[in-house]
Amino acid sequence: MVKSISELGSDDLVQAGLPINEAKDFELVLKQTMSSTKATAGELWRQIVAQRLLKPSHPHELHQLVYYSVYADWDVSNKGPPPYWFPSLYQSRHTNLGRLMEVHGSQLLGTSYKDPITSFGLFQKFSVQNPEAYWSILLKELSISFREAPKGILDRTEKLKHGGLWLPNSVLNIAECCLLPTRHPRKEDHSVAVIWRDEACDESAVDHMTLKELREQVMLVANALDHDTTFSKGDAIAIDMPMTVSAVIIYMAIILAGYVVVSIADSFAVNEIATRMRVSKAKGIFTQDFILRGGQKFPLYSRVVEAAPCKTIVLPGIGNSVRIQLREQDISWNDFLSSVNHLPRKNYYSPVHQPVDSMTNILFSSGTTGDPKAIPWTQLSPIRCAADSWAHIDTQVGDVFCWPTNLGWVMGPVLLYSCFLSGATLALYHGSPLGRGFGKFVQDAGVTILGTVPSLVKAWKSTECMKGLDWTKIKSFASTGETSNVDDDLWLSSRAYYKPILECCGGTELASSYIMASPLQPQAFGAFSTKSLTTGFVILDESGVPYPDDQACVGEVGLFPLYMGATDRLLNADHEEVYFKGMPMYNGMQLRRHGDIIKRTVGGYFIVQGRADDTMNLGGIKTSSVEIERVCDRSDESILETAAVSVAPVNGGPEQLVIYVVLKKGFDTKAAELKTKFSRAIHSNLNPLFKVSFVKIVAEFPRTASNKLLRRVLRDQMKHELSVRSRM
Repeated sequence: MVKSISELGSDDLVQAGLPINEAKDFELVLKQTMSSTKATAGELWRQIVAQRLLKPSHPHELHQLVYYSVYADWDVSNKGPPPYWFPSLYQSRHTNLGRLMEVHGSQLLGTSYKDPITSFGLFQKFSVQNPEAYWSILLKELSISFREAPKGILDRTEKLKHGGLWLPNSVLNIAECCLLPTRHPRKEDHSVAVIWRDEACDESAVDHMTLKELREQVMLVANALDHDTTFSKGDAIAIDMPMTVSAVIIYMAIILAGYVVVSIADSFAVNEIATRMRVSKAKGIFTQDFILRGGQKFPLYSRVVEAAPCKTIVLPGIGNSVRIQLREQDISWNDFLSSVNHLPRKNYYSPVHQPVDSMTNILFSSGTTGDPKAIPWTQLSPIRCAADSWAHIDTQVGDVFCWPTNLGWVMGPVLLYSCFLSGATLALYHGSPLGRGFGKFVQDAGVTILGTVPSLVKAWKSTECMKGLDWTKIKSFASTGETSNVDDDLWLSSRAYYKPILECCGGTELASSYIMASPLQPQAFGAFSTKSLTTGFVILDESGVPYPDDQACVGEVGLFPLYMGATDRLLNADHEEVYFKGMPMYNGMQLRRHGDIIKRTVGGYFIVQGRADDTMNLGGIKTSSVEIERVCDRSDESILETAAVSVAPVNGGPEQLVIYVVLKKGFDTKAAELKTKFSRAIHSNLNPLFKVSFVKIVAEFPRTASNKLLRRVLRDQMKHELSVRSRM
């Protein structure tokens, strides 16, 4: 039983890790704060945080004790999740969105406009109903320059496109927009565009590259691409390597020169690389010889060679030159760059300008069939993701933005554009983010926005590897990819005197998040405080009927189809069937399928409950049950069939992979043995980041009358079992 805050004494504080003298002083200040504060728990917590009574150096047990004691009597069912962070009016007016609202609020909302905090909800609804007004303002806030200006913001007359035509007839090169200096946002040639550090160089100064240096490197690679006779304009060219400075340069160069990036994560097994190369029809690939991570060398070129017969440009993972034998058709990075040494202006390139709906990047998201969905990003996609980052994460000129990710996942391009289109500095750590070396980089680079995934935070907290580091320059955290755990988030926020963790949830096909946090609203751990700007949706009951907007409920989300930056086609699947077929109409619009089951709480927060289909989220990576089952079915001769589901732990946190098994007659294989074999098979054939948590052998699977497997029933059974175990 958690004590209420008024019952805490110095003995409790000592038990939480404070020395006796410090505990007595802490108790005195705590009692004074309580006596001078209004009775509400939220106001008391706000004062404790404002006074910096709890410090990053304090034991986590003390943070837990105080937070849970303050909210011991909080009634979640009537009040919603308890808030831990509150915006001030002063802070709100200095955010990107707050400034925009102060300038345009009265004009757009009339006398209803009060201030950025009071009027945020009203402004969000206005942006949904009047996207043309919002985007016409927002485009001036990002460094977007058109070769041919759009004929308007949105053409709603194209009936074949549910989402309308955005920025019709405009022509630009989005990579050029990233690389050119602009007055607003203030980007100058000498501005620091990228900072980085290599793993195991913890005591070295942080490396940096100015905007001018970045532009010249990108243009050098663009010239080398044009000089290579393998490639023709519009060809798809893959990148399969860690998200290093070189990877960022290559990504920008491919788009600047009018080619298309194919994004492949460096953790993929051979057959997953081969599938993505085949589906995208990639003509070449950039990779590294080895990956250096956690002090170990992992082969990468050998995986790519086995997967792809096409031309490969190979960068060194360590040092300045590749030290392995290459195939005849392949070329080292140094030789690739030196091919344009004869050019008088090898660091200058005239960008290829294209219509706004031209494809720039092919990303992949797992479907419920064997092949992953090939999702084309156009030049609208970067604008959307940068705009959401600008408005919701408050990415500003002068910020240093770090988010451990990869160009093979949607967060890689999102991070890149969020920085380069808003004037922030991109911070990259060339190595594993799991250890202290990464944390020291965050400290030394002066990171102001740190993006995470919950499983990463859990690892930092459990290993205590960040102890003693100074993360107090961080103004906000961001989190995506998985369901957050409240206690892990408490630990993370406390590292920077309880700065907000801005939650984001969306999809590759949206190029953005449909639910997010906002620095203009109070924040609660593990919850989303708002629909993103210009995003409308309803929550549907089991009959497909929308719940009222102000009602607490749980159901499948149905997105409004007018969604700037969202896909209108897929390369290897029927877009209409995947996202619209079978979805209900609402106010004359056919809703767009996303697949999440979300909960709207009392107080208006959102919490993601899982997937409506059989796609699951493992370690921040969306994958399908079918993919995992395909690999597991072949891993042992005793298996008749498998069913893969994911469940969230009882106390919250990342989803856990559970595999149900039906054995062939006459076999008596044990679950522990199968768990080892499944883990090995998934590691080799799918992704080494996927971990098998439980294996359960059953006599048969539940099925529909038409013999379709009911994974949801299995998922519910495991949730119940875990719940019973947690109470034992």
